[in-house]
Amino acid sequence: MFPIGQAVSEVFKEDHPDVSFDLSTDGSSAGFSNFFIPGESDLNNASRPISEDETQQIADKDFEAVEFQLAQDALAVIVNNENDWLGDGLTFDQLEQIWNPESPAQQWSDVDSSWPSEDIELYGPASTSGTFDYFTEEIMGEEGRIRDDFQGTERDDTIASGVEGSRYAIGYLPFAYYTNNPDDTQAVAVSESGDSYVEPSLEGASSGEYPMARPLFTYANSNKLENNEHVQAFLQFYIEKSGDKALIADQIGYVQSSSEQVQSNLDTLREYTGGSLPLTSTDS
Repeated sequence: MFPIGQAVSEVFKEDHPDVSFDLSTDGSSAGFSNFFIPGESDLNNASRPISEDETQQIADKDFEAVEFQLAQDALAVIVNNENDWLGDGLTFDQLEQIWNPESPAQQWSDVDSSWPSEDIELYGPASTSGTFDYFTEEIMGEEGRIRDDFQGTERDDTIASGVEGSRYAIGYLPFAYYTNNPDDTQAVAVSESGDSYVEPSLEGASSGEYPMARPLFTYANSNKLENNEHVQAFLQFYIEKSGDKALIADQIGYVQSSSEQVQSNLDTLREYTGGSLPLTSTDS
């Protein structure tokens, strides 16, 4: 979510030059635990839904996390450009074989005997990342369940460069990073059941055809939202910009919010602003 938060903040500051922002790239889980739950941040962007445990910790602090879905992403599995043995792609079962902690595949041939007898090198997000949470729950069947001998990082460019540097590497990262750097690695088509393989794309994420599409969120501190007009004004701007295809899809590489989703978010915002919004239009 950092690219969206950064881009929207920069556009907002063009019309509001006296407003400043503290943006952090700690990852969804770290953002919740280090800043949002203690009440130190106004908003927490997240690439996965808030957990029940996090919701309870927030309730214990006497405020609410107000959810706004702002975009969709297609998580991309990437391999080296010289990888020429995957054929149609990878199934969820094969990805689970590669990443599972109990008896992980050590070589590509452990997954398919026709593939190279070469060690698999693994790169992925750190455990503080919402992308990590989504991948482990979706592919491994349990949040946090994954082998520990991979190189984890919060930086998508580090994941990409690691895969780019080794023919036998594999990793996963947001499609937005891949689509903005398409020549560095190759994205793998995936299949949930083995029947049909689908390459990651904005169209596939939007339609639901791509099986690793996921929603992206921001959460607002209800106390700060109700009492701070600056937070209200920025969040309205954020919500309306989330439907801007030129910014969200063309510039950043995510699926923008539908007009229905934008309206739903604005309706939620009205509930916390006394039934009215602080701005008449973000175009004015």
